[in-house]
Amino acid sequence: MNKSPQAYWSATLRLISIVLVVWFIVSYLAGIILAPALNSIHLGGYPLGFWFAHQGSMYVFVALIFYYAYAMDKIDREFDVHEE
Repeated sequence: MNKSPQAYWSATLRLISIVLVVWFIVSYLAGIILAPALNSIHLGGYPLGFWFAHQGSMYVFVALIFYYAYAMDKIDREFDVHEE
């Protein structure tokens, strides 16, 4: 694999793009745009659209933080720029 700084930056930007797209889908689409359609499904007694808008997007955001840290560590190790 190409170990150039451009390849490292490309891998980093790809990861950031994926995380931001997932965050956008969960917080904006599921929480706002698709909320009326999702409200027909209930989660813990609350409509799913309401749940995504008020709690689900925060849970997904925290999960994305852990995923980003794990994936970025993997990229850093692949390009040998990690810290011990």
